[in-house]
Amino acid sequence: MASVFLYHVVGDLTVGKPEMVEFYETETVESAIRAIGESTECGIPVWKKRSSPQSLPGFVENSEMRQQRFVGILNSLDIVAFLARSECLQDHERAMKMPVSEVVRPNNTLLRQVDTGTRLVDALEMMKQGVRRLLVPKSVVWRGMSKRFSFLYNGNWLKNMDNSSSSNSNLSLAMASIPDKFCCLSREDVIRFLIGCLGALAPLPLTSISSLGAINLNFNSIEASLPAMEATLIPLVDPSAVAVVETGANDQCKIIGEISASKLWKCDYLGAAWALANLSAGEFITRSEENMSSRSFSDYFRDSSTGENDDAAKGGDGSTMRTRKFSSRSIGFNPTSPKSLNPGRSMYRGRSSPLTCKTSSSLAAVMAQMLSHRATHVWVTEEEENDVLIGVVGYGDILGAVTMAPSALVTPSNRSYEGFGNETQNS
Repeated sequence: MASVFLYHVVGDLTVGKPEMVEFYETETVESAIRAIGESTECGIPVWKKRSSPQSLPGFVENSEMRQQRFVGILNSLDIVAFLARSECLQDHERAMKMPVSEVVRPNNTLLRQVDTGTRLVDALEMMKQGVRRLLVPKSVVWRGMSKRFSFLYNGNWLKNMDNSSSSNSNLSLAMASIPDKFCCLSREDVIRFLIGCLGALAPLPLTSISSLGAINLNFNSIEASLPAMEATLIPLVDPSAVAVVETGANDQCKIIGEISASKLWKCDYLGAAWALANLSAGEFITRSEENMSSRSFSDYFRDSSTGENDDAAKGGDGSTMRTRKFSSRSIGFNPTSPKSLNPGRSMYRGRSSPLTCKTSSSLAAVMAQMLSHRATHVWVTEEEENDVLIGVVGYGDILGAVTMAPSALVTPSNRSYEGFGNETQNS
């Protein structure tokens, strides 16, 4: 297992990754919604614009300058919470034109720039410490540095490397980077890479998450009867999710849904904002799962039919523009529906069921769940009692369990993470 982390470098994970285009804090919320729909982990890095003389042609920005320009990561839950404010609901058009600097929570530590040859074990260690994105230089040619005896150690070329060999020259070409062009790796990219190496990780993938200590007991929750807006007042930890629970006998909390960035990833943001501000947490999760679509928010103000002309105005393309009217019926919540009158089940159950696993679930099964559903986490319930919530497993918990396993490679505790790949250690 150690060889997977020691002899692979982050460049192995950049194959096929597109070049990162910086999203600036001066962009609008409307633009951010479109960008988040195409993002990983339901969020996008936000940057400050380069200031003169950095913006002059030919200027090469160093890693420290770039790190200072990074603001934070904006996710879908942040935007929905912003749009749910009373002033935004009263004037949604103005809210959509607001700069994302008014929405994003500044956190400069969530991203770190690393060299292409940084070992995977070093990258995992950074992610365990809270880094969620790795900024990696784009290479002219990348043929991989994943052989068992790599010419790289700790992100540096070994001094005894034979420059005369043709294979070594190819490796040098592989490491040639394009100035000021980067790709962005997320924890999801790392998990996808690791799930392709399950054979090399044996027997870890078949070990239960409880045995590996991967269950995070520090999670946020809210009662289904409370206003959904209260979920946004809770200081969120990783992952960005709040479990919606019902307290039953013996004070057991049964999970019925969640309010999270992954659930709101490709939703109708304006509809979700109205529901967040006006419904209870239980009503909100039913609405968000059963009635939200992946249509662009602009579709809710544009209708190609001409049968309804009340309160409508013609757009320039001949379509009908009208203000969307929100109500409990229009968003799909009906408290007197037959489903809610069934005494044998919760009124909120149905398609709103959250993604869950058991304490005995294997690490590989949980990883597969998260990747197949494009979720950032899986809720953990008890073995005997269905839906009784005891914890959560997120990307950070998986990475921590993998690197802390007895068979994993553990880096020295005195390693410095300021500028990975800038110092050489004896092999």
